[in-house]
Amino acid sequence: MTDDHEITLGRIETEVALLMRFGEATRRATGTAEHRVLDRAAYVILRHLDDAGPQNVSALAARLNLDGSTVTRQVSALQRDGLITRTPDPSDGRGTVISPTAAGLQRMNAVRAARTRLYGDMLADWPAEDRDTLAELLRRLNEALISRNRPR
Repeated sequence: MTDDHEITLGRIETEVALLMRFGEATRRATGTAEHRVLDRAAYVILRHLDDAGPQNVSALAARLNLDGSTVTRQVSALQRDGLITRTPDPSDGRGTVISPTAAGLQRMNAVRAARTRLYGDMLADWPAEDRDTLAELLRRLNEALISRNRPR
């Protein structure tokens, strides 16, 4: 590897670490209540269920690269709060399928709208092409992370 390559990878590592830190700090510091109606885990689960449809815990855990027991605990908390429902899995009578409730979708949409406004404000003076490029590069980074963490 060249020195320039190593320098670039070091910059990427630093920027990703800062992105995670500042993203969380921004979420916590934002004054609007919409950002706090769901914790990060609940938001991600509800977003995935909204995008992909009802899932069993195993599929959800695989997609989110989490241990099944972790997802089971998170899903139990969501169910206790009335944000998801469980129904028998038609392909496996022993299992259940998780679906978001109307209340879960309402909260998830409130958080999504608040985050969209926040990023809209922060990136308002960026050219549309730069925002599109950022969105595509973040999608590609997430796909690379998913591929890297997938069991082999």
